[in-house]
Amino acid sequence: MTASWKPHALASPHADQISLRAGDTVVTTAEIQGVAVGSEGKVILANGFNWLRYRVRFADGTEVGDLDQRNIAPVGKTAKRLARANKRKS
Repeated sequence: MTASWKPHALASPHADQISLRAGDTVVTTAEIQGVAVGSEGKVILANGFNWLRYRVRFADGTEVGDLDQRNIAPVGKTAKRLARANKRKS
């Protein structure tokens, strides 16, 4: 059985942050700890109050924590969901 993590009610993204959740698909936008730019992975942990950060498992099995909008970007269904959410806010 896998644990399901729910973000705390006070954890909400600032204007320049991305709001991801466990299971979302991302791609690296910068080289990080030996993971090449453009590598895809899945968010396995989303946490933080003031600084939203994510732990991501990449296709080769590498896990990297403390990632944010500076080094990952949403792709696929995740990107579409976030685009719809941003459109509703506008």
